[in-house]
Amino acid sequence: MKTRRNTVTPVPLSPVYRAETLRKLAREEVEVLVVGGGVTGAGVALDAASRGLSVALVEARDFAAGTSSRSSKLIHGGLRYLENLDFKLVREALKERSLLLQTLAPHLVRPVKFLVPLKHRVWERGYIGAGVTLYDTLGGARALPRHRHLSKRGAAKVAPGLAEDALIGAIQYYDAQVDDARHTMMIARTAAEQGASVLTRARVTSLIREGERVVGAKVVDRESGAEIEVRAKTVVAATGVWSDDMAEAAGIPAPFTVRASKGIHLVVPREKIDLDTGLILRTEKSVLFVIPWGRHWIVGTTDTEWDLDREHPAASRADVDYVLDHVNAVLRTPITADDIEGVYAGLRPLLAAKATSTTKLSREHAVAHPVPGLVIVAGGKYTTYRVMAADAVDVAVEDLGRPAPSSWTERLPIVGATGYHELWGARHSLAQRAGLPLSRIEHLLQRYGTAVEDILESMSERPELGEPIPGTAEYLKAEVVYAVSHEGALHLEDVLTRRTRISIEERDRGVTAAPVVAALMAPLLGWDSHRQEREVTNYLARVEAERSAQAQPDDEAANARRLAAPALLPS
Repeated sequence: MKTRRNTVTPVPLSPVYRAETLRKLAREEVEVLVVGGGVTGAGVALDAASRGLSVALVEARDFAAGTSSRSSKLIHGGLRYLENLDFKLVREALKERSLLLQTLAPHLVRPVKFLVPLKHRVWERGYIGAGVTLYDTLGGARALPRHRHLSKRGAAKVAPGLAEDALIGAIQYYDAQVDDARHTMMIARTAAEQGASVLTRARVTSLIREGERVVGAKVVDRESGAEIEVRAKTVVAATGVWSDDMAEAAGIPAPFTVRASKGIHLVVPREKIDLDTGLILRTEKSVLFVIPWGRHWIVGTTDTEWDLDREHPAASRADVDYVLDHVNAVLRTPITADDIEGVYAGLRPLLAAKATSTTKLSREHAVAHPVPGLVIVAGGKYTTYRVMAADAVDVAVEDLGRPAPSSWTERLPIVGATGYHELWGARHSLAQRAGLPLSRIEHLLQRYGTAVEDILESMSERPELGEPIPGTAEYLKAEVVYAVSHEGALHLEDVLTRRTRISIEERDRGVTAAPVVAALMAPLLGWDSHRQEREVTNYLARVEAERSAQAQPDDEAANARRLAAPALLPS
């Protein structure tokens, strides 16, 4: 059995790494094959590899390309779950929040304040206050400050942008936020450092059966079109809203039902909403968040059934209007459609009631072992990905025929986390040494952690990489090069949408940046001028399709417009 590795050797997810991984998977059996590169799948790969198991992860598109890059970007205990008396669920999530803030990903997860406006005197303050007090208590060790009660005047000081009749007082509490796409990608990188073979743009077309047992999968490399067979002692499917597809690929009934719920978010400039704090509002369906996000606010979300295209869920005009109407109901100065910089839509994988006897069903997630060699995990929420992953690997180990250590990922920081607190404390000297403004160093540290040294080194070797990408003041050319050389980016969309957030943070949604970013990627990926031009053309078509979808009145029309954009082409 492999020994646990507490120290890791950096593994760049480069084009060379990808080619070697394809060859390796075609000839070597692994103990655990993970299907799905969202946060749960990446978490499963890390959990299994850190236990000393041989692991492969395959993802049909890019890390976090589905739900895991389109969340509300919150790491939270689920304050509203307290109303349903789900104390265990909240305690579990708050423990994960504390681990992420302090140990696992302090460079990517940071505190965020929220204001809960109160509309009713006496009873509401007592009722919500009791819930928030319990929230603080269940959180255990003090990773975040405790909540505080505010009068109407006190609330106005931190939220002057709220309308006069929006509240009679407020409660302010703390949660945390994360760049979900970067976090997911860095979990996958950490899995690679623990020995896993991770591969994007590799779609499972079928599962391989020998009698009742699943023994691997047929996988198509979407870059070359080549098909390989990946043999495995057990396959773990962490495919979210595609969970039923995996049961179908195995030729078995779905062990539980996963339905897709669409949630959309708007991104608006920070100056358009005069708040010094995040905001949480009750709606007739759920809650609406106004979340600080650098120079922007993220406002959302919706919760509607979706049974159309799952790869590219589309936001409609009705979705946008819903969010605007609800947030404007409490703002002194309403925001308009013209204020919107970006819009994104994602699908939550929600568990329905049906579950077989082979399924371990919790309030939030399920792990099924329907046939030997196959484990399916679904549901849950972003914050508790690590718990879901450990549960899934515990079940998968049953198929291995040998013991494996217990999960220890609660003590395993992800890439960039080890030494981060010390480096953050030395950020002034780091800025001086690098010859960069402190604000730039802070931005890089909060995206790369201690891996920032790689970025700074590339800039010292090629000073032109220290220039901002045209069309955005926040991201540097060096980050594009690093995305390809270390972070597994294969397409222009990977960089503009997930390695950076240019596609939702800039008003032109990355149109200005696209040709420059493609030119930086081209020599690293072997693109000729025709391929480079196709990448830009495809990205621009995607932007136009999304804008057109957002002008449509309903889901069906929006879906049709979004699908008008061409799919990514192979290299």
